[in-house]
Amino acid sequence: MKRTTVILADEDKNILDNMIKSFSNDKYSILAFTQDGEDLIKLVKSLQPDVLVMDIVLQNCDGFKVLESIKDESCKKIVQSSLSIDGFINKAISLGANYYCIKPFDIETLKERIDELLTNTSNTSKMFFNSKSKSQIEEKITNIFITVGIPAHIKGYQFLREAIKLAIDNPEIINSITKKLYPTIAEKYDTSASKVERAIRHAIEVAWNRGKIENINNLFGIKVYSSNEKPTNGEFIALVADKMLIEGA
Repeated sequence: MKRTTVILADEDKNILDNMIKSFSNDKYSILAFTQDGEDLIKLVKSLQPDVLVMDIVLQNCDGFKVLESIKDESCKKIVQSSLSIDGFINKAISLGANYYCIKPFDIETLKERIDELLTNTSNTSKMFFNSKSKSQIEEKITNIFITVGIPAHIKGYQFLREAIKLAIDNPEIINSITKKLYPTIAEKYDTSASKVERAIRHAIEVAWNRGKIENINNLFGIKVYSSNEKPTNGEFIALVADKMLIEGA
């Protein structure tokens, strides 16, 4: 079996050591590792790895300069950083990062994303992904549902939770809500895509009928909706997922 070649870079020696241990197995081959941005540019160009995993903060040369210098290299570029500001994320992706994940991240989830990148034949999808613990994401979604008035006992509650988690993991799925998002949830819960759609719509309607429009507008920070209008399933899922991504969900 051909092993995936990897170069690792992080200014934090402890994080770098942990990544080295985690990637030292039969599936991966670590070509090099460094804490220095200038060294990293040379290593990537000379060793031609399949995957680069790097922090934005590096010695001598920051990650943005690294991305700019290696943007013509064919390796998949994963940025992991504690910097969750929207501008940093957008800049990294515009410079060629295929994924951007927020520290602290789960190393196994990171490996899953690497597998997805390597099996994805399209080079056009640039995605922001954030991998804080599942429990933190679950807790944030629960708090949002309490705020907007979606009760836990209705079926759409679970479907809507799953939809938001899918949109956080893969923001582009919101553009294929009928073909991908609903069927994915339906398969997990052994039901039909149409039932998923109806249940999510009902959950949103329940929230609006409870009249917590002020809470909803406060949640998103702007006056998004009035009591006479409610979002489509896709709009609501995208609003919640975007809010969580911006806040480093």
